[in-house]
Amino acid sequence: MEMARAPAPASSRPRTVEAIYKDFAGRRDGLVRALTSDVDDFYDFCDPEKENLCLYGNADGSWEVSLPAEEVPPELPEPALGINFARNGMHRRDWLSLVAVHSDSWLLSVAFFFAAPLSANERKRLFSLINDHPNVYESMVARKHSSGKSRHSSKPKPRREDVHAKNSRAVARGAEEDDDDDEDEEHSETFCGTCGGIYSASEFWIGCDICERWFHGKCVRITPAKAEHIKHYKCPNCSSSKKIRQ
Repeated sequence: MEMARAPAPASSRPRTVEAIYKDFAGRRDGLVRALTSDVDDFYDFCDPEKENLCLYGNADGSWEVSLPAEEVPPELPEPALGINFARNGMHRRDWLSLVAVHSDSWLLSVAFFFAAPLSANERKRLFSLINDHPNVYESMVARKHSSGKSRHSSKPKPRREDVHAKNSRAVARGAEEDDDDDEDEEHSETFCGTCGGIYSASEFWIGCDICERWFHGKCVRITPAKAEHIKHYKCPNCSSSKKIRQ
């Protein structure tokens, strides 16, 4: 990616709810792409030996890793600075999760920077449109989970059926040694929806039947014995959402 950025001309900035939402959606798509399908390229661009780098999502759906704007104050809110410096000091999944969370904050700051002149009702409508999307972090975790299942669809299904005598989505602990390495590979890009930890066959996991995210049993306080009696598991977030709607 190019290592320089020019500020957007004031005349081209979005001024209506629809235009700001379109700008947000394009930038979000670019960031999601950087952290999912293009993640290896993104990782390579974030060389810790380089200067302070930022991840930018562009309105056209592209992304770039660049130096921050030189203008003070900048034309637009700036994303997290120096993301490359922490790359080698953290586990890859933890570092990517941190970048995703900062990217979500940046997306909202840019959207509401543009939305400052709007009325309260217009800003409320804008946020409603934005909130219809999963955020960057959610998209990254969901894509990792989905890609892990689609590329290795043959193995997880029998394991779930063995443990799901009552349709629970629990993954049993203490699998045979020959299966452990295969399962680690099959779920190598599955992250816990609570702590962000990566899948390991040596730990007990359970999947939510509503949002389809996976969790360490210990993170959601579900034991293998308890999972045997669960027909349809709902994670804490999905359970809370239902209570709020009621």
